[in-house]
Amino acid sequence: MTDTIDRRATERRDGGMDLNLRFVRFFTVVARQENFGRAAIQLRLAQPTLSRYIKALENDLGVQLLERTSRGTHLTEAGKAFLPLAEKLLVDSDRAVTEARAVATPRQLTVGYVGGLIITPAVTHLRKHRPGIEIRTVHLHWSDAHHALLDHRADVVVARTPLLTEGLRVSVLYEEPRVLLVPLGHSLATMASVALDDFADEPLVGYERPDYDAFWRINPRPDGSAAPLGPISDLKHDKLESVAEGLALALAPSGPGKTAPRPDLVAIPIDGIEWSTVVIATRDVEPNALVRAFEQSAHSQLAGTGSWRATTPTP
Repeated sequence: MTDTIDRRATERRDGGMDLNLRFVRFFTVVARQENFGRAAIQLRLAQPTLSRYIKALENDLGVQLLERTSRGTHLTEAGKAFLPLAEKLLVDSDRAVTEARAVATPRQLTVGYVGGLIITPAVTHLRKHRPGIEIRTVHLHWSDAHHALLDHRADVVVARTPLLTEGLRVSVLYEEPRVLLVPLGHSLATMASVALDDFADEPLVGYERPDYDAFWRINPRPDGSAAPLGPISDLKHDKLESVAEGLALALAPSGPGKTAPRPDLVAIPIDGIEWSTVVIATRDVEPNALVRAFEQSAHSQLAGTGSWRATTPTP
């Protein structure tokens, strides 16, 4: 352990330490909230995941930044010293990226997307009308869309709500129905459509992030009752496996093909519930003119690819 701390200290003296700015940002939120639970809700992360990120930051620094007690979470002396510099680091990093891009002619764009959303027509359209630019696409987990933008890993993201929007500019692209995923042989599998009452007593696959869980399990129900909870899984393939095994049912977006994602599952339209919303998100201060160009391409090229109800672009 001593060798590890000494090695880290040497790395710091040599200027060779690379801090993960995501972890630094998460630390500042926990420090302001003085509570991991409240910080996790604000960040829309699972609390154990947030704890692991903070521990990783502390391991990188070689010091303890936060101390949990029965009265809450408090900064250690090292944490008190680190917090103002961490906040300044985040401000300076955002300003550095913004100012650098403001004086440069934009030639690169990174487009993020989540789940099974298809962005190819918009990317192809933009390449055709802006020859010579470099467009990189990156698939993101649904929980990472907000962080990817704030950390400048993506310039624009096509995602589904619920989405944390702090520091972002968001416009609605289109809406799509939600469907109920059931295994073959289930009593509902032959129905052309279902209503909430038809599966009210069935456990549904849950999610660790509270807002996401509430939307995709319709929890609480319109009468205020709690939705039955099945296995919790934030990963798509684990969710589908739980449904296929008969452990629970699941709600999902209808998707571009409007078919079940596996041959051993059935996707049934649900009548009378709120639709899923697909949005385009970018940082609220974004000098890269290619972002606006992609938004225009997306509104013209994507609204009919997977939606049943297109929306009017935000001016």
